[in-house]
Amino acid sequence: MTMTKQEFTITVYTENQVGLLVRIATMFSRRKINIESLNTSPSEVDGIHRFNILVEETEEVVRKVARQIEKQVDVLKVYFSTNEEVIWQELALYKVPTDEIAEKVKVERLLREHGARAVVIRKDYTVFETTGHREETDGLLHALAPYGLIEFVRSARVAIIKGSHSFHERLREFEEAMPSGEVAENEFLGEGEKVFSM
Repeated sequence: MTMTKQEFTITVYTENQVGLLVRIATMFSRRKINIESLNTSPSEVDGIHRFNILVEETEEVVRKVARQIEKQVDVLKVYFSTNEEVIWQELALYKVPTDEIAEKVKVERLLREHGARAVVIRKDYTVFETTGHREETDGLLHALAPYGLIEFVRSARVAIIKGSHSFHERLREFEEAMPSGEVAENEFLGEGEKVFSM
């Protein structure tokens, strides 16, 4: 186990419950761990959501926080991976004055070299998008700066674990090994005001 800080992607599979994001973020802030990026989205399993959390920390600290997250009631499974263990991308948008692009061939060449494509073209500005690793999106950001870059935004990391089975397969295996009992209907469902009145 290495004691040097490096980037880790923490992948959390959860039920989609209100307040879970706050509880997870609190675990990081209590440990004074900065979240570099955070992405939540539906997963390949209906009703299950996936969090991709990027942090720069030691493996020991990441292991501890992953265990702590996994103890949450609505969390199904947590994985943590180094950059070498995941396939990841970030999306970036760049707003540039349209006249700069039209007048300068160099800008057009820069955009092609970085694989950028136009998303919106207006008289006063053009928005380009590109995907890649942070160094790639930063490269285009620095290249466009001298040409009147108006605005820039980058998404959170989206990552897939390289060497994993799908979560859906693991969930199915777990269900076969430990089948859940019959779903019991809560007799107090819909009776909130009667049950919780003060």
